[in-house]
Amino acid sequence: MSEKNSCSCTHPGQPATPPSSLFISEIDAEHHSHTAKQQIKLQIHNMDCPTEEKLIRQCLASLPGVVALDFDLLQRVLTVHHNLTETDAIFTQLQKIGMPGQLLAASPANQGSRHPPATLRKQFILMAVAGIAALSSEILAWNSPNEASLSVITLAIIAILTGGITTLKKGWIALRHLNLNIHLLMTTAVIGAVAIGQWPEAAVVICLFGVAEMLEAASLDRARDAITGLMAHAPDTANILQADKQWQETPVSQILLGQILRARTGERIALDGIVESGHSSVNQAAITGESMPLEKVAGDLVYAGTLNQSGNLEIRVTSLQSDTLLARIARSVQQAQSQRAPTQSLVDQFAARYTPAVFIFAMLIAVLPPLLGASSWHDSIYQALVLLVIACPCALVISTPVTVVSGLALAAKRGILIKGGLYLEQGRKLTLIALDKTGTLTYGKPSVTDILALGPLSEQDVLRIAASLEAGSQHPVAHAVLAAYSGELAHVNNFSSSSTLGVTGEIQGQRYYLGNQRMLQETSPELKVALNLALPGTGQETLQLRIEQLEACSKTVILLCDTHQVLGLLAVSDTLRVSSKIAIQQLQDMGIKLLMLTGDNAHTAKAIATEIGITDVRSELLPEEKLAAIAEFSAQGIIGMVGDGVNDAPALARAHIGFAMGAAGSDTALETADVALMQDDLRKLPEFIRLSKRTATILWQNIAFAIGIKVLFFALTLTGHSSMWMAVFADTGTSLLVILNGLRLLTYQDDAAAGDAVS
Repeated sequence: MSEKNSCSCTHPGQPATPPSSLFISEIDAEHHSHTAKQQIKLQIHNMDCPTEEKLIRQCLASLPGVVALDFDLLQRVLTVHHNLTETDAIFTQLQKIGMPGQLLAASPANQGSRHPPATLRKQFILMAVAGIAALSSEILAWNSPNEASLSVITLAIIAILTGGITTLKKGWIALRHLNLNIHLLMTTAVIGAVAIGQWPEAAVVICLFGVAEMLEAASLDRARDAITGLMAHAPDTANILQADKQWQETPVSQILLGQILRARTGERIALDGIVESGHSSVNQAAITGESMPLEKVAGDLVYAGTLNQSGNLEIRVTSLQSDTLLARIARSVQQAQSQRAPTQSLVDQFAARYTPAVFIFAMLIAVLPPLLGASSWHDSIYQALVLLVIACPCALVISTPVTVVSGLALAAKRGILIKGGLYLEQGRKLTLIALDKTGTLTYGKPSVTDILALGPLSEQDVLRIAASLEAGSQHPVAHAVLAAYSGELAHVNNFSSSSTLGVTGEIQGQRYYLGNQRMLQETSPELKVALNLALPGTGQETLQLRIEQLEACSKTVILLCDTHQVLGLLAVSDTLRVSSKIAIQQLQDMGIKLLMLTGDNAHTAKAIATEIGITDVRSELLPEEKLAAIAEFSAQGIIGMVGDGVNDAPALARAHIGFAMGAAGSDTALETADVALMQDDLRKLPEFIRLSKRTATILWQNIAFAIGIKVLFFALTLTGHSSMWMAVFADTGTSLLVILNGLRLLTYQDDAAAGDAVS
């Protein structure tokens, strides 16, 4: 297991119960999954932030039969892993703490929702009444010699009961469970204000808090939409061909594998499939982030959520709704939120210590000055109540995950699938990136350019035998050889393949070998000697010299031989991607060191590296040698590895960040890599790094702003220049501002990427 994978679940010094996360908490389900026999998913509309998560943990964690809890606060979904025969106790406990749960189906498509419209309407009306009453109470108190008159108190009570009863209930529940959260702090502040006769201020404080929570919830809905909106690209219904040859509009959830669906001009394709008939251009921006449409004809693969632009297509369904590439992308982004960024862990640990410390300090401020004769009880208690409001770390806790989620969602829309906040944050720290050659820097679709027959066989015979042997291989070179031969293939017995050397097999009783020089040298001493023999009719030119000449032209050479002699050679050439040159230049401008790791021969690798501008090249590498190269550099900083094949998997896993090229066409790459570049465009790599830097900038802006406001109000409170309503306004206003600042990432425009696209 790689270093990054072995440490992704725990952090040094992290408490046994992980600190709260705004969206999906770190879970212990993986650790206990072998003991949990079943699970239920619950929609909890009142569960919005870490305050509720911690309360639910306290309530359910000790319930006999409950094994683990997964919290998806973004979608307001709680998953309970349990061994219970009856789950009534779970619902009862949630009801007791004011968090009633509604049973959900297991399908991800059914998870998550906003508050019901009726609930939102009721909240708005109550807060409007509370606001009018609180403002009227404040005006009467301001213009009246008696701030505690019956009319002032009556209006204040109306404001508290209509706008703050929910907060007071949550505060009471928190007190019963000894949970020091914002609702308990706010309840204490309101009750304290009433106790010292500050009725109007108590009313204004509770109203401001209620309004701020409503605004905060509305802002967080945008973050929810950023994730759930990924699935909105796919339609809910599709035209399906029936047995009677008629087309019928059918819900996507009822469509079966192998059925034929029709996508008309201007419609979005409902499910992944293969084009059976028709010709059209399809915009795949929803999947790959590439705005330029691609031509699709019979035999081509199309994806759910992509837009059919110019013709009708009939498509054979290859994936059900829950298994489409779009659904897997949405699932990956949602799951990525459980991979907490280092900054988020740091903030959570700070917040866990900050609130109790400020609470204790507030109690001392309330008691010590009056006892020492330095202040009146009224003034000291009032100062302590202001500090209680400031003690809430909501803005600080919210600042990180909202920003990270916005970054993950934006990247997914641009064709960069990031598997967690850890990688999003680490991207800006990359010091070295290793790149595979074939399929990464080049198109990975080579073609045969030269054929040379050296023995009794003709060039056509050499090509026929080579194509017959390569028919059992999945290597890009094999595809090139097969594409070059259009005749009938020979039957091959006892076939075997090496991903780094070549293939071997028997044709009509004769053993043949087809591969690189390394395979030839390891087969027999006779073949090794043949490299230095002069070629027929060339004077002194040896086979080795001819190979070097071809390789100097960026061509890969494979040799066909039997056990005694070399029968021929084939030269295959791959084309360098135009986008690779641009990406390499951008990465070098960022100060990132680049390294080419390839299994290809040294001459070809050096020719490609020279053309593209990479000076450090390691060639003729086995997968384990690529792994060793990554391990060698990993101690020097954050290392990335970019590849597209199974051969690159060990190195991808060992690197701090593994990047998979062209993941839209590779299930293995999509599942394995830490960052999947959905289109075959290396320019997405510097774009990812720029997004990582932008995310980090906003993260630290939010953290600095949240802490700065706290420090400012501490100073104002201790010098007697702040009030409770000012503290509430500042605290909840800060929470709202850091959310909005984090959401700015959703509208971030990468000017460098846009310029490259135009060029």
